[in-house]
Amino acid sequence: MAELRKVFYQTIAELMKKDDRVVYLDADLAGALGTAELFREFPRQAFDLGIMEANMIGVGAGMSIKGKIPFVHTFGPFASRRVADQTFLAGCYNDANLKIIGSDPGITAETNGGTHMPFEDMGIYCAYPNITIMDVAEPYLLREVIRQMASSWGVQYIRFQRKEGEAYYGGDEKIQIGRGNIVREGNDITVIACGIEVAWALKAAEKLAEENIQARVVDMFTIKPLDAELVLRCARETGAVVTAENHNIHGGLGSAVAEVLAENCPVPFKRVGVKDRFGEVGSKAFLADKFEISEKYIEKAVRDVLKRKTGK
Repeated sequence: MAELRKVFYQTIAELMKKDDRVVYLDADLAGALGTAELFREFPRQAFDLGIMEANMIGVGAGMSIKGKIPFVHTFGPFASRRVADQTFLAGCYNDANLKIIGSDPGITAETNGGTHMPFEDMGIYCAYPNITIMDVAEPYLLREVIRQMASSWGVQYIRFQRKEGEAYYGGDEKIQIGRGNIVREGNDITVIACGIEVAWALKAAEKLAEENIQARVVDMFTIKPLDAELVLRCARETGAVVTAENHNIHGGLGSAVAEVLAENCPVPFKRVGVKDRFGEVGSKAFLADKFEISEKYIEKAVRDVLKRKTGK
């Protein structure tokens, strides 16, 4: 277990030290993300724009056009809903090189409650041309993705929780933005998950294995562009698919996978996600059960889909 905000701080500081084009912009939440020290370490590369998120997107996009590599941060709802038009126009339409960090997505906002609990951020951005969308909740994965973001062009949105992320990578796996990773093999069904749901999918798979149900688990940390090739390979090899996401079932991972399957390889399929609801105050564990996205609901979805697959 490692705090993802510490991983982000260490990685971004490393990048800023190596390349003075890398800059960090924050909307008065550097203390929350643990990046406040960057202002002292890199006074010419780190800037607090205050509680003016839309302006921050515009400033970051402008800096990118002048050759900088800007990482801009605020909480998930403010990095999506509040800046939707600026991201579209100054970012995507302008083909800017803008890296947007939306922290504490979905239920990981916990006691900040419904106003700060984005279940729609990926859905908003999925319709934008020229954007990459990622959901990450693992320390090694976050480090590798942030490094790749700095060396690749375009508007990229990444959502991750600030606190502890469960490790399920060994530290030497190949990570590539736009490609999913099989993190557990299985032949009966595939669970395609992203963000915090990957660790829960792995736990669900362990319990299902006790019933001789072998569930393959895919970490689909890039939602757009989706790794359609891997989705179809898993669908053909296992004959059934479940998706799991810390997001509304509309507009996120489940929707993206459903489109690929419907057009290319229809198999028994079910989405685990928030069913078109607003967030509320609570702990992550409480909210995971409240919104039916915890590991037991992944297990239930697997059993339901397998009944359709086998006809039993």
